[in-house]
Amino acid sequence: FCVSTVSECAANNEVSYIIVAGGGGGGNGDNTGGGGAGGFRESKSGVDVYSPASPLEGATNVTVTAIAYPIVVGGGGAGGAGAGSCGAGGTQGDNSVFACVTSTGGGKGGGGRNPTGQGGNGGSGGGNGHTVCASGGTGNTPPTSPAQGTYGGSGASASGSPAYGGGAGGGATVYGGAGGGGAAGAGGTGATTSITGSPVARAGGGGGGAESAPQTGAGGTGGGGAGACNSASGTAGTANTGGGGGGTGCGNPQTGGNGGSGTVIIRYKFQ
Repeated sequence: FCVSTVSECAANNEVSYIIVAGGGGGGNGDNTGGGGAGGFRESKSGVDVYSPASPLEGATNVTVTAIAYPIVVGGGGAGGAGAGSCGAGGTQGDNSVFACVTSTGGGKGGGGRNPTGQGGNGGSGGGNGHTVCASGGTGNTPPTSPAQGTYGGSGASASGSPAYGGGAGGGATVYGGAGGGGAAGAGGTGATTSITGSPVARAGGGGGGAESAPQTGAGGTGGGGAGACNSASGTAGTANTGGGGGGTGCGNPQTGGNGGSGTVIIRYKFQ
């Protein structure tokens, strides 16, 4: 982002932005966790008039000078792949960076069961596989103010009819749903902002996977991928939203959904 000349009005040199990291990949195996959404950070300058800002508005202000600012847009994490019911967790999404502000990649979705079943920490936490009934991956890691995301959901620990269900990835504003009662958790809701002139949701969590339809977890609003049942791979998070990938219902050859890539949007007064 290259600034050639600064404004004589100092207030106009503060820019508005959103920075969304890449979403985490969903888990692979039986009844796996959805990937967490990429971290979501937003700052609205004092002279900007767009409305509404997201509920998370209030990140570090950036006042620019006449230099070039490197930008990093984080890629989504890969969905888990591996043989057997234990499967493998996905991978964490990549960070996005503008100026001095970093959004952290979404946590990985957990695999089918221990030792792969714990969801990962990140901007938003990944959901757990079905045997891990403790809390899912921790969101807002490392911590920011306001928080850049929420935690992932726990997995169901006991069989139901249909059996089991994975936890979902957290979204920017709502945590991931827990698996239970034979159903997988639904992905956490992302954040909606009008920085581009119309309201757009980003950073939704990935849904958990379950063995039987229709008990799979829906993707969270804001690009989260849906979880899958028996014979399907998890749905990928939507590109340029930082949505988490959905988990699978059964193991190999199905794979967890890839996380969606992030985005950086900068808005400034030029006239």
